[in-house]
Amino acid sequence: MMSEFETLLDPLTRITRKHKTIEAYVLWHKDGGWSDAAGESLDCEEIVFYAEGLLMEGFHLAWEHLSDPALGDHIRLCFWQGATPPLPDLPPGATRLGSGQSVNPAKA
Repeated sequence: MMSEFETLLDPLTRITRKHKTIEAYVLWHKDGGWSDAAGESLDCEEIVFYAEGLLMEGFHLAWEHLSDPALGDHIRLCFWQGATPPLPDLPPGATRLGSGQSVNPAKA
């Protein structure tokens, strides 16, 4: 049986299994705006593990699978606490291939 967090992250798991070289970029909502977590990407194997850890710590998550002319296909992970903020705009020229939102049930 899948845990609650595994169920929430199942769509991301399916993407990472299908696209073995996909990377993710992490954005944090703080002080009313979105910022890049570290400017570095997460490898495919790290994406679901990273997201699950933050959900377990009480963060909420919105994710997007993007086709982006500047960065190629990638996943964007957006984390926040508290009320759901407006999500960041798509990068110029990017197309959303899939998306989801996992509001942490323990913190909703």
